[in-house]
Amino acid sequence: MKIVVIGGSGLIGSKLVDRLGEQGHEAVPASPKTGVNTLTGEGVSEVLDGADVVVDVSNSPSFEDAAVLEFFETSTRNLLAAAAAAGVGHYVALSIVGSDRIPDSGYMRAKVAQEKLITASGLPYSLVHATQFFEFVQGIIDAAADGDTVRLAPVFIQPMAAADVAAAVAEVTVGAPMNGAVDIAGPEQFRLDELGRSVLAAQSDPRSVVTDPEARYFGAKLGERSLVPAGDARVADTNLDDWRARAARGK
Repeated sequence: MKIVVIGGSGLIGSKLVDRLGEQGHEAVPASPKTGVNTLTGEGVSEVLDGADVVVDVSNSPSFEDAAVLEFFETSTRNLLAAAAAAGVGHYVALSIVGSDRIPDSGYMRAKVAQEKLITASGLPYSLVHATQFFEFVQGIIDAAADGDTVRLAPVFIQPMAAADVAAAVAEVTVGAPMNGAVDIAGPEQFRLDELGRSVLAAQSDPRSVVTDPEARYFGAKLGERSLVPAGDARVADTNLDDWRARAARGK
């Protein structure tokens, strides 16, 4: 199959392109680096010509509320129109577990808007909701830092490896359209504050984590289970210790 991966130069996209290629598919990475800009529409129709599946794992260059909403709404509309014109038989998008449970986050509102456009498009589709990636936990900690203090809420988080995300998206991509969504998550749940302490200790980082139930998550108030699947989920294999070991080996 010809599978076009929007955001194919990024963390998940590059791994997805490699995995699909290893399976014998024609996996085409599409991003501004390859001359495809979903926000302006440049190169979109051309890259989708003859495609069987399009997978959107792209991300907004700006996380400011208005900008991120503009990105996901405009780029998704452009992609959907081009996919319909090209006769694409399966539209796959990567989204986030709990996006509809964190309404005061502009980013999450934008992802919900993206999903609504896809589900209303009439195209056969599949949505993959992933929990946060191990690769992004450091960013969560840094965003919550004020000097030497990191304030994190004692909410549950169930992170997973980016490689496992790519594997799950690949499986959905080559399958039949679900016309629905599937949640994917890591094999372990942590309290966010405890995970922060573990990460800092592993790096000999002198900053201290303060447990603060009112601490914000990129500006958003979290419920205890906002970041973990609310129901059934496909659980990945890689746990935190294994991921750390692989990361230390550069894999």
